Amino acid sequence: MVHIKYVEADGRTHEVDAPEGWSLMEAAFHNGVEGIEAECGGACCCATCHVYVDERYLDKLKPVEANEDEMLDCAAAERKATSRLSCQVEISAELDGMVVNIPETQI
Repeated sequence: MVHIKYVEADGRTHEVDAPEGWSLMEAAFHNGVEGIEAECGGACCCATCHVYVDERYLDKLKPVEANEDEMLDCAAAERKATSRLSCQVEISAELDGMVVNIPETQI
């Protein structure tokens, strides 16, 4: 299991253990983390699972692909250098301990 800490916009935190292979979105959903809407269910076509990932882990993630890049441009919250769609980030052992910040709004 991989330990991930989600921080909601209001500061509430959720520390979860998730299996490798799940996405950050799936781990949040299955552990009751609020603030990630994921209206498309992980199909990378809505940008309602936008998160800010811990910059110390950016080099451990697969690069943003074209479709995710386009969706991030449509995100309701400010796009930052650490912005990712949580449905596109696969959990791996290298991400153990990562902090994921959830924007104030998804829609």
